[in-house]
Amino acid sequence: MPKIKYANRELSWLSFNYRVLQEAKNETVPLFERIKFLAIFSSNLDEFYRVRVAAIKSVLNMNGKSNTKLSSLLRKIYDEVDKQQNEYGTIIKEIFLELETHNIFLLNIKKVGKSQTEFIANYFNQNVRPLTQPTLISGKRLNIFLNNKIIYLAVKLSTIKKNNSQAAKKGRKIFKYAIVKIPSDTLPRFVELPEENEKRFVIFLDDILKLNLGSLFPGYKVEEFYSVKLTRDAELYIDDEFSGNLLEKIRKSLNKRNIGAPTRFLYDSKIPKDFLKILRKEFDLKKEDLIPGGEYHNLNDLFTFPTFNLEELLYKKQPSLSVPDFDTLNKMFDVIDKKDVFLHYPYHSYDYVIKFLNEASVDPEVKSIKITLYRTASNSKIIGALIDAAKMGKKVTVFVEVKARFDEEPNFINADKLKKAGIKILYSFPGLKVHAKICLISKLKEGNNKIYAYLSTGNFNEDTARLYSDFGLFTSNNEIVGELKKVFGFLSKKSEKPKFNNILVAPFNLRKEFNKKINREISFAKMGNPAKIILKLNSLEDKKIIRKLYEASNAGVEIIIIVRGICCLVPGIKELSENIKVISIVDRYLEHARIYYFLNGGSEEIYLSSADWMKRNLDRRVEIAFPITDKSVKETLRKILEFQMGDNVKARIINEAQDNQFVNSTTSIKIRSQIETYKYLAKENDAFTN
Repeated sequence: MPKIKYANRELSWLSFNYRVLQEAKNETVPLFERIKFLAIFSSNLDEFYRVRVAAIKSVLNMNGKSNTKLSSLLRKIYDEVDKQQNEYGTIIKEIFLELETHNIFLLNIKKVGKSQTEFIANYFNQNVRPLTQPTLISGKRLNIFLNNKIIYLAVKLSTIKKNNSQAAKKGRKIFKYAIVKIPSDTLPRFVELPEENEKRFVIFLDDILKLNLGSLFPGYKVEEFYSVKLTRDAELYIDDEFSGNLLEKIRKSLNKRNIGAPTRFLYDSKIPKDFLKILRKEFDLKKEDLIPGGEYHNLNDLFTFPTFNLEELLYKKQPSLSVPDFDTLNKMFDVIDKKDVFLHYPYHSYDYVIKFLNEASVDPEVKSIKITLYRTASNSKIIGALIDAAKMGKKVTVFVEVKARFDEEPNFINADKLKKAGIKILYSFPGLKVHAKICLISKLKEGNNKIYAYLSTGNFNEDTARLYSDFGLFTSNNEIVGELKKVFGFLSKKSEKPKFNNILVAPFNLRKEFNKKINREISFAKMGNPAKIILKLNSLEDKKIIRKLYEASNAGVEIIIIVRGICCLVPGIKELSENIKVISIVDRYLEHARIYYFLNGGSEEIYLSSADWMKRNLDRRVEIAFPITDKSVKETLRKILEFQMGDNVKARIINEAQDNQFVNSTTSIKIRSQIETYKYLAKENDAFTN
């Protein structure tokens, strides 16, 4: 058996982000959607630097940079990012040239015509100038603080200094340097200019500021200007989660996030070396912090690029599918009494989850609601429904995970809002994040306690449910709901270690049970029987479980993995992973659902889960994998997996080279799994109603 191989987590993630860039590059994707993929790529990369690169640099700083392995990894990261950024620059130019064929023109300072100058000057004076406060660089380190992810213009100025002996001469040119914030956190990044001859014009806010810089520096001549941006470490450094008040520690750490250590200083590559040296000294930057880029930064703002109501340059609208089971009866509870109901977002409408809670709030038989919240929508209808239920006299308990990265502050705000409504709030506790997405509703029905559950692979978030591909299951299965009660018991008491026989719950039995299921497939294969594992997940990183999959492959188990992001398993290596095939699908909707399928000698087992196979999910989070027992739901999930495994339009092959080659089609029939899934679910609806 060859040496066990693992792909590096960081480089695997960069390979995933390149798959996003491939969508921006893909000419079959509608033009405005390609622009959105550019925005996603940029947003992803920002977070990568704030979290993963920051963590590597933190370790290097603690170890005095003696860790050659990490230093080498950092160089590989910078090289790969540089390569991707160069391609990004080429793609964005091509896209904006193509926009011109649709009479949409993105202007820069060189392309602004006389007819547009007055509008730009007025816009600057009325909107930009009041928000602009230029600061001269003093030469003293850290005189100016650069805010995280904010764009600035670094400006070189000149003035003429005369003295008595030179009174009759032109004097000596003196240079000064300044920083000016581009107020894109307050104003739109893209400003629409007046239309001319059916031509639409857009300009960066940056360029409106550049064109009017002179008015901000009376007595100076503007010589040069360059865009810069600083990304800071986003980690909440909490020394000890187990002593003192954890919630207060998190709140205090949040105040420090935006003043974290620099992880990336992105600058216009055209900036002269002497100017860059001045900025590096002023902001106390290390050489490795410096990342050359283009003229414009924060291109995640491309999410807000105007579309001028040109529907033909967007994906075709895909109406959310109804759930006939719920539409034929007045009450959802009556349906769930009889059967499990499966939903697949965004194909199905997420409104049924809101309706579930709204029905509970007005149902006189409902006594209590329990739910876990990790990330919610802004102006969340889920929060509103829970507050309404409390007002109607229901006993509502909400577990709020305030350690959800970048959602800590909104979660604190939501918790305070819920608490004011009289709702019992359970908070994060040391050493674990609660990532499970579950809801329990208890009714007193004809003198008996009846419990209904909703379990999901995705958050209670109606915004992301329109963009993320996830699963939800409504059930009143006694074995499932009984064990979910134990989960909430653990969340409230934080001391019991419950036992589970049906659902798999991290950190208690999820890893152990998945290992057992892999071992069972190994046994079938060794006996010469068919053995198969299909995994659909976001990330595969845990080394112990990867070694177990290698073992299964060597035993002859067929393994198919559909992974969206990180994959540290290396497939296709003789005598190690030759029976493992890995693909990745990046398309219109973000693939977020997790499915775990085991052939089990023909008695198939399918689990849906909030958990990826990462060490953090298996050992340091409360996660749930729940079994699918309903035959029709199983059949639907088999079809969904079939579409994904057969995708020959958006699927890429994951291999040792991580070169993201598209799956070669062996047929003239195009299979795009997201389209086929929607068509299949719509057909199921038709079959129900006819």
